[in-house]
Amino acid sequence: MDQGSPGFRRMLPKPKSASRILAALLLFLGCSSVRSGSKPSQDETSLSEAVCPIVYPDDQSPGARGYHYTFFGNAFFINDQGYLLTAAHVLEMFRDGGQPYILVNRLNAPPRVIKAEVIAQDATHDVAILRATPNPFRSGNYRVAHVPLADEPSLVGKAVLAVSLHPARLRDAHSFEWPRQDLSAGQVLRFESTVLDKSGPPSDVFILSHPVMRGQSGSPVVALDSHGVVGLIEGRWLRESVASAASDGSQTSSVPGAAVPIHHAITLLQQHDISWHAPEAIPPKESTSPEL
Repeated sequence: MDQGSPGFRRMLPKPKSASRILAALLLFLGCSSVRSGSKPSQDETSLSEAVCPIVYPDDQSPGARGYHYTFFGNAFFINDQGYLLTAAHVLEMFRDGGQPYILVNRLNAPPRVIKAEVIAQDATHDVAILRATPNPFRSGNYRVAHVPLADEPSLVGKAVLAVSLHPARLRDAHSFEWPRQDLSAGQVLRFESTVLDKSGPPSDVFILSHPVMRGQSGSPVVALDSHGVVGLIEGRWLRESVASAASDGSQTSSVPGAAVPIHHAITLLQQHDISWHAPEAIPPKESTSPEL
């Protein structure tokens, strides 16, 4: 599909703001996210503000600690229209009914549970699109951000960072408690073909040098050089690999993680005419060599 077709709606990046002290740190973490508010500023954002746990409130009404909820995985915002990406298998428990929710941070207030409408799913490649309702970017009360997507064909050997959130107590989680953040840094080792949907054809995943923990499914994997999301953590591959390792008597902690390449998610976004952002271009360094 060429860039002039209606389905191709990639948003061009906005000009960079002035360099500040934290900008270098955010660039190192691969973050070029944009916070909800009057003026986007890189030094006021963090990659974790784009990530939201996918949950289901177990209570009909909140208690002293908010809603008691069940945690399923992660999703992340890709634009200020409230659209998110996640792994399709994270939504398996909702296929026969039930409404998924996301846990969203707020300014000077405990996190809030809001609905996440399922827009589209691609089971073969294990990607899904959600939309937050109401859109937290339209209110100044939320700490939310969106991250750019980078379809990079050559990922092997690249340094990447996976970011995910999870409740401090998995079996006794409440919405008024701040989730914990996991940062997993490593490299892309290789690509492999595997079946992600039992009734579908094989799909490709890329293998990470670091292990993936349960609950990280759907989390963004960011390339440190382009500062864009290049994949989504794939937890089903983890389950199969752990089962295989256990049958062989090997240590499960040595099993590397896997991720779905972001181009599968981009294809799904194009099919539904949903926009996303490209990474900001990094200006080349000025030469310090003396003029001849």
